[in-house]
Formats: sequence, structure tokens, C-alpha cells
Amino acid sequence: MRRATLLVLLFTAVSSARAEDLPVYLDVEFQPLSAEVNRVVEALTALGNPLPDSTRAELDAAIKSTDGSGVKKIQAALDPHCLIGVQVNPESRVKATRGPAPAKLMQHGWRVFLVKVRNEAGVTAQLKATSPNALPLYKQSTNKAEPKVSIPAYEVPQRWADIEMSTEPPLTRGLSGLNVEYRVIQIYSRDAGRREAKIGFDVGQGTQDLGFRGETDILFQCEAAVPVTLDVRDDDGKPTTASFLIRDSKDRVYPSQTRRLAPDFFFHPQIYRKSGETVLLPAGDYTVEYTRGPEYLTLTKKITVSASPGQTQTFQLKRWANLAKMNWFSGDHHVHAAGCAHYESPTEGVRPEDMMRHILGEDLDVGCVLSWGPCWYAQKQFFEGKNHALSTPNYLMRYDVEVSGFPSSHAGHLCLLRLKEDDYPGTMRIEEWPSWDLPVLKWGKSQGGVVGFSHSGWGLQTQNLSLPNMEIPPYDGIGANEYIVDVTHDAVDFISAVDTPAPYELNIWYHTLNCGYRCRISGETDFPCIYGERVGLGRVYVKLADGKLDFDRWTEGIKAGRSYVGDGRSHLVDFKVDDVSVGENGSELKLAKPGMVKVSANVSAYLDEKASDLGKSIRRRPITVKPYWDIERTRIDNSRRVPVQVIVNGRMVAKKEIEADGSFQQLTFDVPIEKSSWVALRIYPSSHTNPVFVVVDDKPIRASKASAQWCLDGVDMCWEKKYRRINTSERQAAKEAFDSAKAAYRKILDESTDD
Repeated sequence: MRRATLLVLLFTAVSSARAEDLPVYLDVEFQPLSAEVNRVVEALTALGNPLPDSTRAELDAAIKSTDGSGVKKIQAALDPHCLIGVQVNPESRVKATRGPAPAKLMQHGWRVFLVKVRNEAGVTAQLKATSPNALPLYKQSTNKAEPKVSIPAYEVPQRWADIEMSTEPPLTRGLSGLNVEYRVIQIYSRDAGRREAKIGFDVGQGTQDLGFRGETDILFQCEAAVPVTLDVRDDDGKPTTASFLIRDSKDRVYPSQTRRLAPDFFFHPQIYRKSGETVLLPAGDYTVEYTRGPEYLTLTKKITVSASPGQTQTFQLKRWANLAKMNWFSGDHHVHAAGCAHYESPTEGVRPEDMMRHILGEDLDVGCVLSWGPCWYAQKQFFEGKNHALSTPNYLMRYDVEVSGFPSSHAGHLCLLRLKEDDYPGTMRIEEWPSWDLPVLKWGKSQGGVVGFSHSGWGLQTQNLSLPNMEIPPYDGIGANEYIVDVTHDAVDFISAVDTPAPYELNIWYHTLNCGYRCRISGETDFPCIYGERVGLGRVYVKLADGKLDFDRWTEGIKAGRSYVGDGRSHLVDFKVDDVSVGENGSELKLAKPGMVKVSANVSAYLDEKASDLGKSIRRRPITVKPYWDIERTRIDNSRRVPVQVIVNGRMVAKKEIEADGSFQQLTFDVPIEKSSWVALRIYPSSHTNPVFVVVDDKPIRASKASAQWCLDGVDMCWEKKYRRINTSERQAAKEAFDSAKAAYRKILDESTDD
């Protein structure tokens, strides 16, 4: 049975319609019919929808009868609860007729009815119910290149219902083959008022009756659900916005996901509500999980909704960490309002109001909503070159650009932040943009933008998952492929992480750091294309020393590397090497000669005391399977401890364990530095700092001949895989840029020391 969330399934009173409205059949054996009816009675009780006492009494009397009237009495008792009668003729053609049960539904709730089946063919296939009114509003797609268009706007009002045939025990999945039996159908309504549904039945391909007799049209009266006001309180007692996952006793999610319209997303089980807003629920008992992003605990509360209006439920949130109070501000620089899991019709995505609700509900200080290829012409209307008007002093939203679905996409998708202009010079359409990345990156930087590569790991996969490793990746994807060239031209501010496998993302970054390049790392989700669970699943935390959130300074912090990235469940705050803080003064510490340095940070992580079933499952998964970055992957054995590692030139040189109980702990390490190097901290794969560059005797970082050779070979591989898709008119300039990169790496190779 499909999950959804509440099941308020009260049998409605039987109308004055006579049971004879459905034919009574006597050519069925009593014993198997009575056994089947007992299973139906048990199923209705399990669904929280027991038969009325009067009907139970009639069935008891029928089953105990000794005069041969039991078959007739069973049908007399159950037929009044049948919404539909179904006949399967000897040729297995299916015909449906309206039954006597009142057609009453509950908005945002499920009602249960019986279906009487006359099975003249004796088939044992599954009886399936379909309805054009119950088709999904939108089709979810994980194919970013070809997002699926679902339905036009005029069809939305017609898709108001959900329909399920119950097949879980004690019921059987297929029909029994008995001449007469009863099945259970459940129907959900998104709307209140009168709604008509066409419901059809079949027992397999080609069994629908000719002349549309396998369908019946029913006009339902849908009673309005109860508006429940949510009083949502932040950790400090102030009203706020939070995430709510509402389930009934049968684990159904409310509101029904397949019927949702923005601001609620159909690909989410949770909804987001701010304090004072309402959710429509039928009367009944619910379990509510509520939280607000990774810095909050996920709490559970059981509530009871009565049939009377004017109800309020209070939800008090609880944090385990508050990074903004420590002047570290979270952000997700790669979220979308259209394409991928989003529907493109009727509105070609959702509006800024909808995205802001999700940013607030996940306590994301900065959300960058990027317009991209499939939604470019619809969503770019919201680009203004400044913070959106819905932004607040504590939460910023801005529209910018992902270069995806553009001619250069084959070389790697680009994330362009803080643009003043979103149309490449001299272009009117996407197809006119450059067919390789370097010109686009330079254009973005020329207007003060902060630019980098998105979902970096795609195309950089290796069989060897160690860091760094010497395997040359195929450069056949849409991640940071051309980065291997563009970083040598000082055209890339950051490389993105968290939304692709960590070894793929970090390997190329480590190698270029070993060559002396100082590109930074940033965190993203690529919502809802790679991750649709929520915005902010991948984050970057940027320090703003004065505690005042400002988009320009926040993006400058990404560019300067005054930041760390991760899943939000572990934190590496105020990372220093000696007295140099990451991101300050170029993140550069100078030493006159080799020596010992002091590495320090304020570190915290949060794990449940015992791993959940999901947590255990995540730990068992390969690191190349989602979620790629997750604190559960770092758990040591079955403890609550996680390792904090010091990285020098890509290699772990020191490690300490901390208890992941949410407390912050000051850690220090004494680390020897023998030559110019880069130093970072990580809780792998949950969080990672940007580097501090330790320059010894004013010599550049030339950490590894192997890394320099790896980069040199990577330029050749990248050119081989990409040049055919670079326009002929641009190919010579691209060749010169690639050759320049090769020359730079050859020079670095000559200057580098052995590993």
C-alpha cells in the first residue's frame, strides 16, 4: 500500500438505497465467501475503519445461520457499503456500476469503501482501479538535461483525487477466483466541495470492457478539512518557519504528496509553515516530526485533531548548534526554482515566495536560486542583480545563473554568483553563448561576480577512491572538467562539493592545490536535481567577523576561502595555523624555515547516541552512493565518536576523535612543515575547511611531482574529450588556452619535489 499520511476513514451512514441496488448472487459457496469476508472485516479494522456495530451483528448472524441463507445475508450486510460493483464476465471483460454507498469524502483525508466483485471468469489477477482524476500532477525526473513536462494548467483542477486498492494482509494481492467477493478501495480528496471522478477497473491488459462500461462516473461530496493553526517557536521562543512531516497511524503523509501545489512540493514528504499559518487535516490522531535544518534536532509530537474549528498546536524547536551566533553564516549557492524534480507546467517552476519559504524552513542564511537552461526564459524574470525583496536582515535570497543547458555545458556546469548582468554580451538566446567555459568565467569575474564549477565530481570519477590518487579520470561529464585548464588562468574562484562523491570532487582540488593554485572549495545541494530532499543539504559556512549578514561580503568570503563546507552536521569553526585564520590575509602563513606549526579549531558534530536503521544503511553504502557527504559515514564503529583529521598536501598527518554530542571542543595539533604546503581540517566525508597556505622561505607550493604530472595528463584528456563540441570559430582560442595550461603544469613539474 502506498504511503501517504492520515487515514480518517469513518464509514458514512448507509443511505436509503436498498442493498438490491447491486445484484445478489446465490451461486457462491458459503464457506470460502465467509472466510474472505472475515479478512475484509479484519482489513477494515486495521485501516482504522471498522464496520458499524449493526453491520458486524448482521454478518455474525449470517455466518452463524444454518438455514442456507448465509450467502444472501452476507451480501445484504455488505452491499450498502459498496461504492462500486464490478463484474468480470466469462471473457474476463470488466464492467463497473455505481453502488449504493453514499459518495462522501473528506478534504485531505482518506475514506474507505467496499467494491463488490462478480467474478464469472474466476480470474486471480489483481483488480486495479484507475482514474484520470487520480493521475499524478507532476512526473519526477532525475535527468537534469531533460526535465519532464507533466500537465498543462487547465488540467490541475481535474487531478484532485488519489485512489488505492488495498492489497496488504490480511487481504490478498489478487482476486481469489470466487464467484463473489469484496475488495477495499480508498479514496483521497485534495479539495472541498463537489467533485466528480471517473473510476475504471481492469484485471490486466486488454480486460477493460468495450464501450466504456468498465468505468463509472461518481459525483462526490467532499467535506472541508479542519484548519489547524501552527504556533512555531524557535529555540529562543520567537516565531519562525519550520519543516513538518505529518503522518497518520497508517503512516500516510499529509497533505498527499501527489496532490500538492506550490509552496508544498510533491517530491517532499515534509511541508514548511511559518508560525500562525495553518494546515488542513481531517479529524484524527497524527505523529508530527518537526525540525529546521541540520543545526536543529528532529523532534516528534503526537497531536489529536478534533472536528471543531479553531485549533492550535504549538511546536517548540530545539537547536544543537547556532553558527550564525558565532558569526558563521550558512548558504547553499546552487538551488533551482524550476526543472528536474520541479514541474515545468503550468508555471515553469515556482515563484520566489515558494523558494524563500524553503530557505527559511531549513534555516539557510543565504540561498542562491539559479536560473538555467530549461527554465531560463521563464525564471530569468526574477534576476535583478541584487538581493530579492523577500530577503530579510537574517535571511538572504538572490537569483543568479547556472550555466547548464548552454553550449559550454559539456565542459562543466558553472555557478555564477553576484552578477550584475545575466545575459552574455551580444547574445539573445542560450544557443549564442560560448561553447567552452573560460570566456564565460572571465565575463562573470569582469562584472564582479564570484564564479566556480558546479557538481564537480561528474566526469572525474576514478576506480581508486584514495586521496589524492594518480588515476586519470575520463573527463566525460558536466562537473569540474575544464577546471583543470581554467584554474591556471586565474578564472575560477571555487570548486563545489557535497553534491557528488567526495573522492571525485576532492581529488582534482587536492592535485591543483599541490601545484600551488589557490582555488577555494564551496558547498552546494543542486536542489532539486541531484538532491531533492531539501535545500541546504550541502552547505558552505562563511565567517563575517562583525556578525552582519551581507551578500557581497558573504560571496567574497567564498572567494577568499573564509569558509568550510559540509552537511551541516559537523562544524570546523575558526580554523587557524599558528595565528593565521583561514580566509584572512590570503590564508597565508610565512615561515623562514621548516618547523612545527600549531593547528587549531573549535570543532563540533552531532550524531544520535545509537545509529538508526537509516544511519546503519548509510554507513554500509559505498561512498559513491548517495548521500555522498553524511555525518553517519564518519561514525567510528558503533560509538558516538568521529575523527577530526589534519591534512597536509592532501595527506592525513594527524587525527583526534571527538564525541559527536553537539558540544564544541577546542582542538590543537602540532604539525611539522618541511616545505611550502597547504593545511586543512576535515571530518571525512562530512565537513572540510579551506586551506591555510604555509609558505616556507618564500618558495611557492610545489608539493608533488606526481600531482603536477597528473594535472598535465588531465589537460590532454580533457581536450580529447571536449574539443569536438567546441564551435569551430572558438576552437583555436580554446586550443591556445589548453596549451597555456600545459605549459604552466610543465613548469610546475620542473619546480616540484618528489613526493
